[in-house]
Amino acid sequence: MFGRFGELFVILLIVFILFGAGKLPKVMSELGRGLRAFKKGLGEDDKQDDQSIKKKENIVASEEDV
Repeated sequence: MFGRFGELFVILLIVFILFGAGKLPKVMSELGRGLRAFKKGLGEDDKQDDQSIKKKENIVASEEDV
């Protein structure tokens, strides 16, 4: 309807009205922390998957040697 800029402007206006100018920096910092924690959690999940694959490969290799 408005294009990307118009939609973003409307969303920011609504957020500004809901939280006010005083709480807006705090809300944004909490949002940033949440996003960082989410990304970190995704990265840890990938590491766990890689470790479990390596363990399974080691088990299969040791069974083949027997």
